[in-house]
Amino acid sequence: MVKGLNLATDILGKVNLGDMAFLELKDRLPSPQESVVFNALLVALVEHGITPSALASRLTYLGAPESLQGAVAAGLLGVGSLYLGTVEGSARMLQQASPDASPATELRVIARAIVHDYATRKASIPGLGHPLHKREDPRTPRLFAIAAENGLSGRHVQLMQLIADEFKLRHGRPIPINATGAIGALASELDLPWQVCRGLGVMSRAIGLTGHLLEEMRQPMAQEIWDRVDAEATEHLSRNMEVDSD
Repeated sequence: MVKGLNLATDILGKVNLGDMAFLELKDRLPSPQESVVFNALLVALVEHGITPSALASRLTYLGAPESLQGAVAAGLLGVGSLYLGTVEGSARMLQQASPDASPATELRVIARAIVHDYATRKASIPGLGHPLHKREDPRTPRLFAIAAENGLSGRHVQLMQLIADEFKLRHGRPIPINATGAIGALASELDLPWQVCRGLGVMSRAIGLTGHLLEEMRQPMAQEIWDRVDAEATEHLSRNMEVDSD
């Protein structure tokens, strides 16, 4: 039995992986609308290319090919405040921002206060900005559209959008809401506590890293990465030694 459901007769063949994750987190199966939104945010986190976590997994597999789970774990250990963990940061920011406020005017005041607070502390606002998508993260409007289509675009989505607006007004330049900011907002709309939101990235990225390792088996790149880093680091060190001797 899992959360009151029979695994063999109620779940297998009837419940997809995302809905099973929802069941574990919420103690119930999602509504059709919640299922669409929750599965979308999980899928958005699966694959991010050759990121530090993917490199860590590939290089660990190179040294320990007998330990697939160790290589996946190595990549998951890199889920932090800069990569993927910003889902937690944005959800925490939204959920701790005056939960009783609902009118749009109040939300704008809250957004302005959040932007002011982060600017005063010279801290980055979680969920804003992207190294590649300078103007717009293409995943964000799609995720917000999916939420709206399924009746799950509420105060948290509005607040995230207002924070981006207030940032532009304060700093004189636009900044995009990135995918983790959008996902933090959608997770909040689904009433998931911010304390587990980093786990959404962990469960999704485990799938992506497993895919990277299968690719590493078929088309290895870790050895070349190691060789090139070793050669270039040696060359860099040699150049610095020559400069110091001069």
